Amino acid sequence: MPTRRSRRLLLPAVTLTVLGLTTTQALAAPAPASGNKQARHLTEVGRKHAAQVLGAAAAPHTFAAKAESAGDGGSEAENSAEGVAQYTEARTAPGVVAPGAYGAAWSQLQSMPHTDGSWKHVTTKPYNSDDPRYRDVNSNSSGGAGFVTGRITGIAADQDGYVYAGGANGGVFRSRTGGGDWQPIADRLPTLSTGTLDLDEGGRLWYATGESNTGATSYVGTGVYVLADPKHGSFKPGDRIGGNELESTIIHALRFGGGKAWAATSRGVWSHSTTDLTGPWKLEFAPNPEYLPGGSKAADPSAPYRNIANDIAIDPKDPSKVILAVGWRGGDTYNGFYSKAAGGSWQRVASLGDLPTDAANVGNVTFARSADGSRYYAIDQSPDVMAHNPDTGLKGVYVSKSGSPSGPWTLIADKDKLKGSGSALQDPGYQPGIQAWYNQSLQVDPANPDHVYMGLEEVFETKDAGADWNTVGPYWNNGFPCWSIDPAKQTGDCSPTTHSDQHAVAFGSYQGKPNVYVGNDGGIYSRPANGQLDQWGHGKDWKSLADGTIDTLQYYSVGVGKDLADPSGRGVIVSGGLQDNGQSILRAHDKVMGSNFGGDGADTLVDPANGCDIAQEYVYLDMWVTQNCAVNDGSWTKDPSKATSFEIAPPDKNTNAARFIAPITADPKDGNTWIAGGQHVWVQHKGYAIRSGSEWTSAYDLGAGHVATAVATVNGTVYAGWCGPCNNQGFSRGIAVGNTDGTGWHQLNLPVDGALPNRYISSFAVDEKDAKHVLVAFNGFSRTWTEGPGAGIGHLFETRDGGATWTDVSANLPDVPATSVKLLPDGGLALGSDLAAFYRAPGERNFSVLGRNLPTTSVQQLKTGPDGRLYAATFGRGIWSINPRALSEDNDNQGDDNQN
Repeated sequence: MPTRRSRRLLLPAVTLTVLGLTTTQALAAPAPASGNKQARHLTEVGRKHAAQVLGAAAAPHTFAAKAESAGDGGSEAENSAEGVAQYTEARTAPGVVAPGAYGAAWSQLQSMPHTDGSWKHVTTKPYNSDDPRYRDVNSNSSGGAGFVTGRITGIAADQDGYVYAGGANGGVFRSRTGGGDWQPIADRLPTLSTGTLDLDEGGRLWYATGESNTGATSYVGTGVYVLADPKHGSFKPGDRIGGNELESTIIHALRFGGGKAWAATSRGVWSHSTTDLTGPWKLEFAPNPEYLPGGSKAADPSAPYRNIANDIAIDPKDPSKVILAVGWRGGDTYNGFYSKAAGGSWQRVASLGDLPTDAANVGNVTFARSADGSRYYAIDQSPDVMAHNPDTGLKGVYVSKSGSPSGPWTLIADKDKLKGSGSALQDPGYQPGIQAWYNQSLQVDPANPDHVYMGLEEVFETKDAGADWNTVGPYWNNGFPCWSIDPAKQTGDCSPTTHSDQHAVAFGSYQGKPNVYVGNDGGIYSRPANGQLDQWGHGKDWKSLADGTIDTLQYYSVGVGKDLADPSGRGVIVSGGLQDNGQSILRAHDKVMGSNFGGDGADTLVDPANGCDIAQEYVYLDMWVTQNCAVNDGSWTKDPSKATSFEIAPPDKNTNAARFIAPITADPKDGNTWIAGGQHVWVQHKGYAIRSGSEWTSAYDLGAGHVATAVATVNGTVYAGWCGPCNNQGFSRGIAVGNTDGTGWHQLNLPVDGALPNRYISSFAVDEKDAKHVLVAFNGFSRTWTEGPGAGIGHLFETRDGGATWTDVSANLPDVPATSVKLLPDGGLALGSDLAAFYRAPGERNFSVLGRNLPTTSVQQLKTGPDGRLYAATFGRGIWSINPRALSEDNDNQGDDNQN
């Protein structure tokens, strides 16, 4: 019986932002082979969210999508509409964010002072997603992906054993040993968001920033950087090519030819000389230039959709002949392939053989060329297929055997052919290419033009130019005859596989042996380029390269509690919820982290007095609780009474009334009192002994269409921030205040143009000594960058009268989205943001950057542990901690090793 694991539910959405684009497909996910009860519950949640979103206005210029309800499937919501909205709405509503916002904030950050003390990297141990200790009912463990890290979106490799891996929001890491023993080499840059990595013919490493996935959790970049000596050097801001032309863009691809570097971006196709690296980038083609920054329609809400370029194909025999793949994956009239006509203008290509050229069938496209110039390959995701086929968004995989991007192109694979090649995706509603808008990678073996690796949700290989395919990296091993949840039977029956959701692929050599490297939502994996297959056509020799020295883990949350098994009495257990990698757990003396909850790990509660008491939110307020760290050997599959994780979701989970990542919290004065926010403010008083969702009571109804974005409570007083609508079409926000017993509830008077901005409320900090003393943090940018009603200014506000009056205490904070605010025991204040963590000393007005050596990445949540340390969950570089007592003294040695 397979364990429940993340599945994909794709829905349309209405916003696209400086941070990423949105999904457009509505599909319900398939059933696990077991018919798992928990998976069926999640499917019902997904269906209800699909129905809600499909009833809303669709994104501009998209093809109509339809909802499907196929079987009792497990719904994975990482790319659902609410998942998309989690990032986009929080950082853009009530309006459109102008380009350059992050760059301006980073520039201000450079001039700010730092406190004393240094951050300690907590998640330095390898993270085993198949940890045999955690085979409980809600675990991913046993799927076969092994050691994982966060999403890898760019890979480059050479013939000398050097491998370069780019994290989605984690920067670039270098290995000198064919993968492993990684070193970060981009941490001095203003962004760690990776679009792609490429080595040019001279051995220089090109780093295109701005993640090349049009998903909600993608961050834009600050352009392209070139490292002349990647084997020894590291990137610095001065390595940027050009000016600010490519700031605040997503860069999908870099291609080289004819002395030029070509960049396919979210604002058209640009080029730059590869011999003279000075001067600006040149805009080669934008199908709708009036929607570019500075254009007459730049402020139009649909502007970010109107100039999307996905890839460039350059003729190896004549580099002046170039074909551009342009188009929004959800569909637009400008979608298509373009080439330069005799007069110098770009014209739509009318025919390429089997490769479609009509707008309805050209979406996200990836090209790959063989080293000898004899072959070109392409993947095409079709907006029309995505809108009307419940099983896939893939139109096909194609080859041009002339080696010319002009073709003629021949179809060599479609969904059905790939499904029959050993794929794990056999269920209605979730088959190969279902996420072709998000998952695409393609590369040709430099030693063999007919040998190709292709990535969608899974990894596919052909050695005969597409006549035959094998699924060498299946989505998981669940469902195959070799699979067993029993840890004792996981040592040889099934071959190891890769994590799902492929984004990058590269060939390289180490000690004379050629390897292929793939990057996906679980990190980076390798195998011999001509590796062995098992009886199902799966690769027998995959190796995870997530050895603990590369940490690109994308945490939404963190929780810390005492490790009662630690003989010293000082050790702690650190847990955190992750994008597509479940929940991690690290005990005091672990040699590896384990994964004890599956899917997307959202918010987290951990008992400070006992770190094995854990509550984890999957998504949409679907909460689970364990009181033994979720330790289980899988025996629950034969005897349900042996399960040690229990679903305790409040009723809003089942009524379409909670955000993708909904807020949960515990009263610091009474750990048995919990608050969970959906449309209602839910309260329960049993702490970790709760066993059913029926044990929650509704303290307050925020109102139809309103959903909680932040909750906090102290001594029975509750503050709940909400939004609704939450996108930029009529965005509204508010704060409700009341008591856990249901009395005294009221909405604060927050006019659109009042003291508090009309932006997304991300976090509260309530004074444990005085519940009327509260700080509230706001996401998004100020009206300097945001066009929208009531955008206002400021990111941090304070009240001392329970919300009757507010004071802006943002002081010298950079204008950047604020994510988490924390009052420290000494009266100091810590604030997390999209760029850094900040600290305000007791009695002071201005902020300093909190500590040193924390990577420039998004700090999603700040929490204190029972060891007295402050912990930061970052979205791209793992979990870090610092000793607050060291912030005014140069001593950060106390407790440094307790958590490891």
